[in-house]
Parts: sequence; C-alpha cells; structure tokens
Amino acid sequence: MSKDESNVRCMDPNGGMPRLLEIMARLRDPETGCPWDIEQTYASIVPYTIEEAYEVAEAVERNDMTDLEDELGDLLLQVVYYTQMASDDGYFTFDSVTKHIADKMIRRHPHVFGGASRDKSVEQQIVDWERIKAAERAKKDTGKARTLEGVAKNLPALTRAVKLQKRAARVGFDWPETIKVLDKIKEEVAELIEASATLPYANQVEEFGDLMFTMANLGRHLKIDPEEALRGANRKFQGRFEYIEDALATDGKTPKQSNLMEMNRLWNQAKVMERKKGEN
Repeated sequence: MSKDESNVRCMDPNGGMPRLLEIMARLRDPETGCPWDIEQTYASIVPYTIEEAYEVAEAVERNDMTDLEDELGDLLLQVVYYTQMASDDGYFTFDSVTKHIADKMIRRHPHVFGGASRDKSVEQQIVDWERIKAAERAKKDTGKARTLEGVAKNLPALTRAVKLQKRAARVGFDWPETIKVLDKIKEEVAELIEASATLPYANQVEEFGDLMFTMANLGRHLKIDPEEALRGANRKFQGRFEYIEDALATDGKTPKQSNLMEMNRLWNQAKVMERKKGEN
C-alpha cells in the first residue's frame, strides 16, 4: 500500500477495523512512526492492557454505556498493538488471531454450530465447556498432564484462587458441603491469631494467605465471585467515608480534625441513609 493510500485509509472515519490496523502499522513504522510506539515491547504494554481491562469492568459496574464504548476501544487497541508487534516479528497476525478465536468458539459450542442438543441447563453447558477445554489442553500436552496447568499466574489473586479450586474440584478434591468450608475458616482464623501472637511476620503472612484462600473457596461454594464482592465492599466503604467527609465539611472540619467517635457516628448515619435509599 502506498503512503497516499495509507493516509486515505487512516483518515476515513468509516474505515472500521482496517483503518485501526493501518493506524497501528503507521505508528509502529520504524522510519516514520511514533518514537514511543516504536520502542514498546510485549512486556512494556502489559500494564496498560491490565489497566484497560479494569476500566472496562468499572464502566460496566457504573452502567455507563458511553464510557464503556470508549473503554472497549482502548482495550481493542491493546489487542491490535500486540498483533502488530507479532506481525512485525513474524509470529502471527490479527487475521490469524481472529481465525483462532472464531474456530475455538465454534468448537466449544457444538450445541449451536454442530449437532449437539441445546436441551440442557446452563450448568450442564458449563460442564461441557470445561470438558472441551480439558480435551484441548490434553492435545497440546506433550508430557504428563497437570490438573492446575494453564491457570494464568498474573490473574488477580482471588480470581486465580477460585480457578485453581474449580480445577481441583473437577477431579474430586473439594469440600462436599459449605459447612466444611466454614469450619476450615474458623481453623484458619485461629491459626492466624496464634501466628500474630507468637510467630515471625513471614508466618503471619502465610497464615493470612491461607485464610484468604479459604474465603475465596467459601465464595465459590456460595456462587459468589470474591473479586466482585470485594469491589462492592470497596465502593461501599468509599461512599460511606465520603459521606463522613462531606458531613464534616459542613462544619468546616476535615477527618484529621475529627475523632474516631464522631466519624463512627457519621458512618452509622451513612448506613441508615443507604437503607432508606434501598427502600425507595
């Protein structure tokens, strides 16, 4: 493609995906591209990719469709970035990436694209999905298959804990009843209390990690996503603390000029306001 043709495609507001791919190719051009874009590597843009994914999640939580549209574009740009670098290095292309994911979706939905029956529950479809994924992993494996292999190590820790637990549960390594998980939590709490009183810091960290892992397991048994639950708790904490700040500000004060008793009183007011809002 000539420089003039490239310019036409890049400036076409209706150019769609080919336009975005051409823009990235131009940004990465070693002679005429952007110096910052040229020097980026697969590793250097990983933090941006993670950040963009979280910003998509935040837009969804706020139900902000305008922001979601914008954030999805930012996330898509990350995919285009990786594929442009890989294309430059001779590994794969955007077309090959889209082909692989399209093939995978067809392969994993035989009840839509094949002859399998659609007359099954969502839970059974999830079981079938995992079975197909396991078969795919087995084909890739050249040695002894590992049950927990392939669970991404860079996932948020709580999310990875749940995925590890689900994998183990598929081969029978799981508590049979939720009450057993609650008993284990009591055990882990007791061990953490003991460690905090008698053991070095490293042991306290280990025991705290065991408790968090078991809490994630409880969430899995209750069908609660621990990441989602904790994000909700974070939002609630922020909202209540900002209520405290606003209430103090009306008296010309800041939290540093207040005390715990006063802030606890305002915290409880915030809880009452939340309940009233929920009743309306």
